[in-house]
Amino acid sequence: MQKDILVFKDLENLFDLADRAVADVQKRYSKEVRCKKGCNDCCYAVFDISLIEALYIRHHFDSLGRKQRRAALNIAKKALKSWNNLATTQADLLSFARIRCPLLTDSGECACYKARPINCRTYGIPTVIDNKSHVCGLSGFEQGKTYPALNLEPLQRRLYELSVKLENKDKDLGKGRWPVAAALLGTIVYV
Repeated sequence: MQKDILVFKDLENLFDLADRAVADVQKRYSKEVRCKKGCNDCCYAVFDISLIEALYIRHHFDSLGRKQRRAALNIAKKALKSWNNLATTQADLLSFARIRCPLLTDSGECACYKARPINCRTYGIPTVIDNKSHVCGLSGFEQGKTYPALNLEPLQRRLYELSVKLENKDKDLGKGRWPVAAALLGTIVYV
């Protein structure tokens, strides 16, 4: 666990870097970036997270109150079932699917906001990964117009490096990616 805490510091530094990049775009394009408290479009986007992000989320999740954890775990069961169904029957549609994040509370807030993964942190601004640009559909960024985009590949590469760096019995575990629901339900076996 001590090694996890040291790697968590590296992860927090990466999160800080991403948060500063997002803040810069928000400052320069305040009309286009429409993220604000109460908007939770990203909380229904389907994406996976790295091992280090999963462990970090789980670390924060375990500090929540019992009632809040129980509510999130009930949602996580449904979310993981939907994820697995889509992944096995319609994997090509996964990026278009809408599944509620188990950490989204009924009041519309993230139960583990401080621990949210890179994809959540960068959702409202233009991003690029695999030479494809992405932006929140609720933003004011106009199609066909040029905007600065955050390249997610170096961030994802660093997440991979931090995940692989963690010592575990299954050396391939650090190379994997999972939905948030799997992290909460403990279906990621990490020793």
